[in-house]
Amino acid sequence: MRDHNEDSGFLAPCVGLVADGVGGAEAGEVASATVAAAVVGAVLDAGADTPERTLVLGADRARAGIRRAIQQDLTRLGMATTLTVLMCDGERVVLGHVGDSRAYRLRDGALAQLSTDHTYVAHLVATGQLGPEAVGRHPWRNVVLRSVDGDPADQGIDLVPVEAAVGDRFLVCSDGLTDLVPDEEVAALLGAGAPDEAAAALTEAALAAGGRDNVTVVVLDLVDGSVVEGSLVEGPGTRLGALVDPVNVVDPGPVRFGSEAASAL
Repeated sequence: MRDHNEDSGFLAPCVGLVADGVGGAEAGEVASATVAAAVVGAVLDAGADTPERTLVLGADRARAGIRRAIQQDLTRLGMATTLTVLMCDGERVVLGHVGDSRAYRLRDGALAQLSTDHTYVAHLVATGQLGPEAVGRHPWRNVVLRSVDGDPADQGIDLVPVEAAVGDRFLVCSDGLTDLVPDEEVAALLGAGAPDEAAAALTEAALAAGGRDNVTVVVLDLVDGSVVEGSLVEGPGTRLGALVDPVNVVDPGPVRFGSEAASAL
């Protein structure tokens, strides 16, 4: 496992988020925490705005935060992060995504991946140049093609309306889990116990499989009344990983986190 955590996560009744500092880039923990804080701030400020508009605003703020972080310290040049976030406004669930962190839905024991990996090998598979069975052995399997890197001209984030029903369970996670734990095992562990128990079991499975990367797992249930309810929620939300330390956040703006925090591994 890395000696410092470049993942950030956030969990609250209306949102679950994971950002993973892109491997090999400078200051991954600053990138992920700054982006996570910007998106969470937009969600907390959302009011009656739509999830799509809220997530676009959050992504815009995130890119601006990355640019400011680099301007403050040029050794951070090249910093970037993935971003995967599920938001519920009480009526709909919407996914915002860029990079290779993932979002899943578990329904009646069936696991469905909601996000699309923005990686070189995923591109090869989608274009028929590589079989899915060869992904895990490809030397460039961890090359990310899209991320939040501060470029104002980038493609932005994918916005995906999610078909959701009461009783669905959602997972947002970094590739520290999915690189090592197969979908069948993820489905089995995700469906067992309360959200916090499932999150802990998934994290332990990644570590038992020889995990060397950070592992961040957020599990949420869609409960009656169409309000997303997650594990370990108190006050305005729970911070995970690099987001726990405010030193990692550049220009947090109006974001005010509660006192509760938990560490991802």
